[in-house]
Amino acid sequence: MNIKNVSQMPVAEGKSVQQTVELLTRKLEVLGAEKQGTFCVDCETYHTAASTLGSQGQTGKLMYVMHNSEYPLSCFALFENGPCLIADTNFDVLMVKLKGFFQSAKASKIETRGTRYQYCDFLVKVGTVTMGPSARGISVEVEYGPCVVASDCWSLLLEFLQSFLGSHTPGAPAVFGSRHDTVYGPADTMVQYMELFNKIRKQQQVPVAGIR
Repeated sequence: MNIKNVSQMPVAEGKSVQQTVELLTRKLEVLGAEKQGTFCVDCETYHTAASTLGSQGQTGKLMYVMHNSEYPLSCFALFENGPCLIADTNFDVLMVKLKGFFQSAKASKIETRGTRYQYCDFLVKVGTVTMGPSARGISVEVEYGPCVVASDCWSLLLEFLQSFLGSHTPGAPAVFGSRHDTVYGPADTMVQYMELFNKIRKQQQVPVAGIR
């Protein structure tokens, strides 16, 4: 699995989300990047059903069910402060049967869609993050192909990020810290998207049932 960094790009002053996306993609094209199709990552939040919490003031846990167009045959279930389960696409059907234990939070669906760009050994995905009909932010995913261990290539990845994100270049994601010298996997990418989506939710202060 190639190393990936997922971050949020702030909306440029005086610009809309879409205009900022266009500015970013134009920078990539000036660098020489070529379009390589589209991508989509989505996330739906589930919370522990009230009937399973008992009467001792227990706090319900959140679970995020996610899909990524890069892995069309897989579904990812990420537990709050817990592991990431990778299952096949029928997991969504299973969640319907588990509604007595986990219930979908109302209006919790969030996704990012956009264009993939190839530049030498880098694959860049710039997406518009939406909740319902509204654009909420911008996601930027950068993948470095020849490496599978974060500590071996973070400096190179950072240099490339700086070439088109400038002062908005992110720091190393938290997942790199815990897996600095181990082989990177798909779950590490999904954890980064989950953290990005939750950050955007909080920034927008959208009232979503089951979201803290």
